[in-house]
Amino acid sequence: MDETPPRGVRGNGLVLREWADGDLDALVALLDDPVVAHRTPLPSPFDRAAARRYLDDARKARRSGERVQRAITTDGLEAKGEIRLNRLLGTISYVVGARYRGQGLASRALQLMTRYAHAEAGLPRTLLEIEPDNEASIAVARAAGYRPTDAPATVVEGDRRSFALLTWTHTAS
Repeated sequence: MDETPPRGVRGNGLVLREWADGDLDALVALLDDPVVAHRTPLPSPFDRAAARRYLDDARKARRSGERVQRAITTDGLEAKGEIRLNRLLGTISYVVGARYRGQGLASRALQLMTRYAHAEAGLPRTLLEIEPDNEASIAVARAAGYRPTDAPATVVEGDRRSFALLTWTHTAS
């Protein structure tokens, strides 16, 4: 991979940068994880072919203006997770690789992407969809200033299981 840090959204000790072709192995290392398989509809096992499809889909969504998907890094180089903003729905999702969890990366990335969504993407409100038993993600949401809504859980059918998702919200100030 090129050692020049790609441009990205910076702040909170992070650089949220675009995914690059050289990130296929990093995507596999981050997303081929039992926790990720349980909490997301991503394919499992998540191999290089899945990573290639994922990267191609991310680029297509970026070109269409639908999504912003960024690698979470501390140096602009090594991907430690991903954060994505669906500009059409106002939803943000995130994942941090197993070896990087517990370092506050998800909450810092969520704060940074939320500011980006409000200031740059012009979204007055952003949403998270979190399973009620996902204590780690709930802690991230709270740390980033999100609050649960009163909306009932939405059930989403995945390939491996159903997901009951509660909505959390952040409003631009």
